[in-house]
Amino acid sequence: MLSDTSLHHLDISHIRSSCASCSLRELCLPVGLNEQEVQVLGDVVSSKRKVQRGGYLHRTGTKFQSLFAIRSGFLKTCVLEQDGRQQVTGFHMTGELLGLDAISTDIHTCDAIALEDSEVCEIPFAKLEEISRTIPSLMRHFHKIMSREIVRDHGVMLLLGSMKAEERLASFLLNLSRRFLMRGYSESEFNLRMTREEIGSYLGLKLETVSRAFSKLQDENIITVDNKHIQINDLARLKIKMGNSSCVT
Repeated sequence: MLSDTSLHHLDISHIRSSCASCSLRELCLPVGLNEQEVQVLGDVVSSKRKVQRGGYLHRTGTKFQSLFAIRSGFLKTCVLEQDGRQQVTGFHMTGELLGLDAISTDIHTCDAIALEDSEVCEIPFAKLEEISRTIPSLMRHFHKIMSREIVRDHGVMLLLGSMKAEERLASFLLNLSRRFLMRGYSESEFNLRMTREEIGSYLGLKLETVSRAFSKLQDENIITVDNKHIQINDLARLKIKMGNSSCVT
């Protein structure tokens, strides 16, 4: 029979394992929390939720209660234009937070839709604020994540305001490449979870323009496209195609 001490260490090990693959690792594991603090944090993020492909994680106008850390899968955020068209505002993968848009208004300002079967950790925001009073480093790291989102928004504004179609697509692919690399995946070979039309909506381009940009990059042997599978053959030349503008983070 295990002792109380052994059970305690097993619980901590389980919590560390469950948090290691989501964005909460930036809020707890690297900042030297002790075992008791990790256990407190683990209790907050222990609720998990599955979202099937095409399902909604949250909808525009719903009351804000929780943030969501993506454990697995891929989601998009989007808003509905006045003419009924869907405008994609972002793509989100494993290890990223969703729901930050609703903090200031207590209402979600966009839809979050799964592009593939996904799983998220639900983090009640009131509880996160509460434990941050006893774990100050938690809120500091949370502020860093919010700051990164602001930088990402600035990058998108730059992309839409000053780049040509090929530069926009190159920036988009390089952004995905870097994010996959950060998660231990290949930076030069990956599958797109989104459609060409969704990419066009995000980049402010028509579907035909997106298709032409993909074809041109492939004709120049910078990338190889096989349906949704992308092989980046020459990262250096893809960066040149992006021009001197910064890649969206």
